[in-house]
Amino acid sequence: MKAALLQLNVSDDPVTNLARTADMVAQAAGQGAGFVLTPEVTNCVSQDRAHQKRVLQHEAEDITLAGLREAAIRHGVWLSVGSLALKTDDPDGRFANRSFLIDPAGQIVARYDKIHMFDVTVSETETYRESAGYRPGTHAVVADTPFAKIGLSICYDIRFAYLYRALAQAGAQVLLVPSAFSPVTGAAHWEPLLRARAIEMGCYVLAAAQTGQHAAQAGRPRQTYGHTMAISPWGEVLADLGTEPGFALVDLDPAEVAQSRKRIAALSHDRPFEGP
Repeated sequence: MKAALLQLNVSDDPVTNLARTADMVAQAAGQGAGFVLTPEVTNCVSQDRAHQKRVLQHEAEDITLAGLREAAIRHGVWLSVGSLALKTDDPDGRFANRSFLIDPAGQIVARYDKIHMFDVTVSETETYRESAGYRPGTHAVVADTPFAKIGLSICYDIRFAYLYRALAQAGAQVLLVPSAFSPVTGAAHWEPLLRARAIEMGCYVLAAAQTGQHAAQAGRPRQTYGHTMAISPWGEVLADLGTEPGFALVDLDPAEVAQSRKRIAALSHDRPFEGP
């Protein structure tokens, strides 16, 4: 399977973002991709809660999800919508940060709500409280496809190795990490974390990312790190898109997963221990 990892620079306008994303999906499919992956918050990058309440939609009405399902049908591709910011019916009004896996018939094969919320203080001027606007998910997800078993995750999840071990031990051969990573933490930690998860789990790691300064009609524009990456099951960097929007094509071979796990069978070497 040839996969295309899209690197986007979306704004806080879902309508404009959908047109640009659908065009890039078409370009990737035209170059032979059978599996196309988009980043976290493909529909809207915004730090303004009031603006989000105005432009975000529930899953059933979301224009980005509907448009990308149509794109999957039109181009006959599998499509990972890295995540969408969606309204929920939760009493506290928080959104969901939800990933979708869509088949070539436009059917939703799997959904995953981001489990780990990005509540961090990177510096005195860079603070995030994702849990203030988004409710965390509670279920890990592995999805079956004809070409591989796919483990779903989103961005900050990458720091929690136990999630990926659970996905791999449940059969995942490819781990998805769609992201909108902070430039500061990205420069320090992005590649090492992705490579570590690939090496530890003997999986492909595919990480489609947002990049650059994101245009905002409301609130302060956000910056993201970019560097969409694909990592082999042995930990090799197969693609790094730098900081410009675009896409990278990589070939996925389940035999590489099997070979890596045969060489180092760490997933079967768990042992009980006490303490600390």
